[in-house]
Amino acid sequence: MSSADVITIARQTVWVIVKTSVPILLVSMIVGLIISLFQTLTSIQEQTLTFVPKLIAILIAIMVMGTWMLNEIVAFINQLWGNFSQYIT
Repeated sequence: MSSADVITIARQTVWVIVKTSVPILLVSMIVGLIISLFQTLTSIQEQTLTFVPKLIAILIAIMVMGTWMLNEIVAFINQLWGNFSQYIT
């Protein structure tokens, strides 16, 4: 296994991590922005106000996108295991 193979596997791993985490991070960011705007407009300065809506939005996003995320991760792991014989030589 050459260093190029290791770099390729690392690059693919980072890409899968980014690809599967972006939807959840975007949902969290959008909900946080909406709550921040609401707090600014109403002059409510409660620090814990963003926690529950973000948690609910993230759980809903995981329920909606979870199957796709799991399929992406499983496909990547299957690809790694499928090519395992090439990595050990």
